Amino acid sequence: MTLPPSPSTPPLVQMLQWIARPMALMEDYTRRYGDCFTLPVGRNFGSVVFVSHPQAMQEILSDSKHWEAPGEFNEIFAPILGKHSVITVSGARHQRQRQLLMPPFHGERMRAYSQLIEKVTEQVMSQWRQDEPFCVRSSTQAIALRVILKAVFGLDEGPRGQQLEHLLAALLDETSSPFSAGILYFPILQRDLGPLTPWGNFLRRQRETDKLIYEEIQERREHPDPTRTDILSLLMAAQDEAGESMTDVELHDELMTLLVAGHETTATALAWALYWIHKLPSVRERLLEELDSLGDDPDPNTIFRLPYLSAVCAETLRIYPVAMLTFPRVVKVPLSLMGYDLKPGTVVIGSIYLTHRREDLYPEPEQFKPERFLERQFSAYEYLPFGGGSRRCIGLAFAQFEMKVVLAKILSRVQLKLADNREVRPTRRGLVTAPDSSIRLVMMGQRQEKMPVSQTVASVG
Repeated sequence: MTLPPSPSTPPLVQMLQWIARPMALMEDYTRRYGDCFTLPVGRNFGSVVFVSHPQAMQEILSDSKHWEAPGEFNEIFAPILGKHSVITVSGARHQRQRQLLMPPFHGERMRAYSQLIEKVTEQVMSQWRQDEPFCVRSSTQAIALRVILKAVFGLDEGPRGQQLEHLLAALLDETSSPFSAGILYFPILQRDLGPLTPWGNFLRRQRETDKLIYEEIQERREHPDPTRTDILSLLMAAQDEAGESMTDVELHDELMTLLVAGHETTATALAWALYWIHKLPSVRERLLEELDSLGDDPDPNTIFRLPYLSAVCAETLRIYPVAMLTFPRVVKVPLSLMGYDLKPGTVVIGSIYLTHRREDLYPEPEQFKPERFLERQFSAYEYLPFGGGSRRCIGLAFAQFEMKVVLAKILSRVQLKLADNREVRPTRRGLVTAPDSSIRLVMMGQRQEKMPVSQTVASVG
């Protein structure tokens, strides 16, 4: 047998199931077929092998001799990010783009954004009204989008920044439904039939967004300022080994990648974290004790290293990972994977979602248990919310840092409770995942009011 098993269901039906309910489909197939199965979700319904065993993850993500990670298999992202994004290019171009993009997301340069993150979080928190429910994801999206806009562009509260914030939020909302995701999977549907049609409206917003980004790039080229430290300025000054800088088109596509990937995933992760923290009083109590031990105005680096806060963030990214899958890998030479003989050209994807739900790694995987990350260390092939290998997310350190700073700021300042105690599950949001319904919190007051913990616990029970 060359490929792992696949149901006899017609490929089109399986494709529609994949678009509508990907998590349920993966869970069903792994129950029936185990660690390897085949789904017709490739270009033109080509067969794709899904794996979830850590051993298979390690093989496909770390072995560049037998596997490659071509960008053309990520073309589904091209309509949103562009054809010159680090996600959609391959080989030497991919390595060059990663090298140019990496420096702004490391070390002290990244942590220099802590004041920005705190300021933006305070701005959004100031809009909450006591005893009035608010949509958590709307707030976390506003925080994450403003942070990435300011970090990437250094834009103040001017018209261009406000326009970009509005357009990007609308652009992503329009591609969030399973129907919109279906358009990305079916290129034949990507036709502009007027501004009232889904694709026509998407293209109109995209053109407006592109115009603003190119205007900003042009202004920076005409009026360079060596004192600026925002990511766009750093990228415009960066040069590769041949001494060449990014073109305007490359800058645009990388900026779109940073803006979209850099806020959409963080916004969802923050919404889930706030849900679980207020769903489980014991988690909230322990987290508050850890935060309170730091005193007033703690150093962001100290916050970043807090053990329990780190465990809460890690468990949030484990239980419902925003990215369901690794980027595709392609077999270069005949090889054997998990007992199956694969020929060159076979496409293999790692299911992050399934790996994170393995009973042998994470007992009671449906339960939110941050302590599992205090009790043991997981390998890069057992826990991989940011993917792995040569296409591991560049902004993972920035995302983790932002999550911790935002959560510490919110939890230290205000008392919150869930507006209701119903269960929230993950669903598809475009090409990633998100809560299947609105998570709503209620602000009960400032933490300075020292509301008794027992009262908070009773209110969410």
